[in-house]
Amino acid sequence: MKKPKLILLFLFIAGVVMAQNKTLKVWPNSAPNDNGMTEPEEKYDGVRVRNVSEAEMYVYLPEAEKNTGAAVVICPGGGYWIEAMDHEGYDIARFLQEKGIAGIVLKYRLPYGNHEVPSSDARQAIRIVRANAKEWGINPEKIGIAGSSAGGHLASTAGTVFDYGNKESSDKVEQQSCRPDFMLLLYPVITMDEEFTHLGSRENLIGKGHDKELVRKYSNELNVSAETPPTFLVLADDDTAVLPKNSISFYSKMKEFEVPAELHIFAEGGHGFGIRKNGIPADNWPNLFVDWLKAREIIE
Repeated sequence: MKKPKLILLFLFIAGVVMAQNKTLKVWPNSAPNDNGMTEPEEKYDGVRVRNVSEAEMYVYLPEAEKNTGAAVVICPGGGYWIEAMDHEGYDIARFLQEKGIAGIVLKYRLPYGNHEVPSSDARQAIRIVRANAKEWGINPEKIGIAGSSAGGHLASTAGTVFDYGNKESSDKVEQQSCRPDFMLLLYPVITMDEEFTHLGSRENLIGKGHDKELVRKYSNELNVSAETPPTFLVLADDDTAVLPKNSISFYSKMKEFEVPAELHIFAEGGHGFGIRKNGIPADNWPNLFVDWLKAREIIE
């Protein structure tokens, strides 16, 4: 009886190894900025992390016969203090991988006093995916970004403030645009306006003071333009942590600029439901997102 059990164990381990294809450092030659964190990175409650001072990407590529050519950089949430790498990261990547979409989980550096750090990681991650698109079987014009809660703020920052790369650079990564082609925002923090922001995320990103310049800079509803990529938003009406007004204000601004967007407000779900199965209609958002990608002709 031991041999079959060993075979099953081997197959399970092989499946886990095959699920994640690559791990890459976002800044292999040192980052352009520093969050000052000197304590060792810590993992707890399974796959939550804190004290993050080095950004990494975990790449989940689909099987060749399923590959749609699309990819999503995924930013887990955690109030800019920790990162929930499981139901807001790896689990979403595995779902996308099964649907033929490359899921790339970004463990971004947390700010710890330097507000520029997380967004520089997100933009660099998009550049890296574009630079490796051919090798990874990805269409460089079908690279999106996703984020949950504070990770949604990070994703919407990357989706509203971006550049198209430095074509004169000798660095292949620096040549790439960091504009995502679409966004998936799950119960996102959008604004830094005290009236309806998530105060914990705000304080961890820009500090406890009231720096009007930083409040304006990171209130992403004010950064929407005609170049903002199409966006799929998901949240719950009973979310008391990040008020629905965050997503509604972002959606409303997108409509002012006639940018395609789809907004789903489920009755139940609260905050932080991620991709878990809770026996409620909100559980179906991943399939709705795939349908949206098909309707946008991002995937067939």
